[in-house]
Amino acid sequence: MRVEKQLAIFLENKPGTLAQVCKVLAREGVNIQAITVSDTVDHAVVRMIVSNATKALHLLGEAGVLVVESDVLTIELPNKPGALAKVAEKLAAAKVNIEYLYGSGGPGAQKGVVVIRSTHLKKAIQVLKG
Repeated sequence: MRVEKQLAIFLENKPGTLAQVCKVLAREGVNIQAITVSDTVDHAVVRMIVSNATKALHLLGEAGVLVVESDVLTIELPNKPGALAKVAEKLAAAKVNIEYLYGSGGPGAQKGVVVIRSTHLKKAIQVLKG
């Protein structure tokens, strides 16, 4: 379990905008470690964890992209039924709300990783460590 810096990137919802962001990061050696995209009518919110958040913020800012940084919790879990349910149940019992969550384990993988955003990150860490 670790606290990571997540970037929320606001893009026009049209072909090529995500490709351009990925190209800017790749050109400078910044690896995307986790990503999710949510769309709305006129824009998309791309949330990602990258290998160097500070560098990515600088690069995307120079490219004129609106980026907001926040702390999220990453948790490695066994890739089996019920693993995420246990985490969600512990947080619910402690009245810690999950604002959003994304993750992947991949087919056949032994473990997966979930990224959790909560307004009570410190409390979430305490609950999940106990």
